Amino acid sequence: MASEESEMLKELGVKSVEELFSDLPAEIRIKGLDIEKGLPEREVQKDVMSILAKNRTSGEMPTFLGAGVYNHYIPSAVFELLSRSEFYSSYTPYQPEISQGMLQALFEYQSFVCELTGMEAANSSMYDGATALAEACLMSVRINRKRKLIVPRSMFWEKKYVLENYARGPGLQIEEVPYDSNTGTVDLAQLRDLVDDETSAVYVESPNLFGVFENFAEVKESVGDALLIAGANPLSLALVEPPGDLGADIAVGEGQILGNPMNFGGPTVGLFACKKEHIRKMPGRVIGATKDVNGRRAYCMALQTREQHIRREKATSNICTNESLGAVAFAIHSAILGRSGLRKLAAENISKARELASRIDSLECFESPVFKSPHFNEFVVRSEISYLNVNDHLLKQGVQGGLYLSAHLEDLKNCAVFCTTEMHTKEDHDLLIRALEGCS
Repeated sequence: MASEESEMLKELGVKSVEELFSDLPAEIRIKGLDIEKGLPEREVQKDVMSILAKNRTSGEMPTFLGAGVYNHYIPSAVFELLSRSEFYSSYTPYQPEISQGMLQALFEYQSFVCELTGMEAANSSMYDGATALAEACLMSVRINRKRKLIVPRSMFWEKKYVLENYARGPGLQIEEVPYDSNTGTVDLAQLRDLVDDETSAVYVESPNLFGVFENFAEVKESVGDALLIAGANPLSLALVEPPGDLGADIAVGEGQILGNPMNFGGPTVGLFACKKEHIRKMPGRVIGATKDVNGRRAYCMALQTREQHIRREKATSNICTNESLGAVAFAIHSAILGRSGLRKLAAENISKARELASRIDSLECFESPVFKSPHFNEFVVRSEISYLNVNDHLLKQGVQGGLYLSAHLEDLKNCAVFCTTEMHTKEDHDLLIRALEGCS
């Protein structure tokens, strides 16, 4: 066993198991739980619950940390419907046509995704937004057989790491396009310089990491014959023109925003849609509407080019299941809100973000937003003092601050992305402002 462990560590390029945890700050690492050995189960449970009680949730303290996982209100009806026995299984039905209720729910989910993104076809979900992006990039290579990918520098680094892992096996080349230092959007001139005959796809997301809206139409004009993969916040699409109408070939996104709680970071649900001409290259499963032998409306798995089924080594992807429960939650929440409800919710998020950014900008030692472009519910704040010290002070005041950017984007010194949603009250904003005032 020791030799196998040694071989695994050697293959990973690390010297010890402890090195695998080197990214964790020393102050939060523990050697084990301080629980007396030999206790009865009920006593162990009591001790563990006392440890867990030290955690503070978003319901106990306002959090302004977004960057991919967001705190939105989920109507009680979502959980009530989702808990029905017809839905409450996230795994693949191996005789799917007998599960008409689940198939219809997933068909409706696909319909919502298509309507929001402006695309012609959608699959029945991916693991999360990051794997949806990675699979979209692999799909672009299947379409045009080119091997170069261009992604924005203004992209959440954890999502970029997932893409790099996916690209390593097939040997794909990834290049980053810088952002404009004034607008926070992709630098179109540099994008045009990067695109060449070997470029398979260009990925741009809107809102981007800085919360700023990109112009997909201008990006499309700059990518030439390369495919355009558009990343989008589904809630923002209730107000802005969808990427499908602006020339995108594939659209991806994170569906946690609707119907799915934050759950300390997961599970989430990946949105994936494309033009109809590319549907055969799309990973995952597609639910279709048809008729049964009696002419009645029925649902089936129309496409399922998966490695577990007949495709085997010819499968388009190793993604062998989907986040069915999360997808159904997304569909239920979308249906409850409807078009007008989604637009109203999106507008409220924009309004709250503008108001909060303006209030922060009025404080001494802070600039907000750093990028003077239209933004959704996130925006970049710059501090004249160390943001790490600011964040520590906020936590002591019972507030979770924004996402620290400087460690990954060195030119954004002492900057952080703050997020606000409909869940934040005026009192939450007031608490944040008072805490920031105490930093200067």
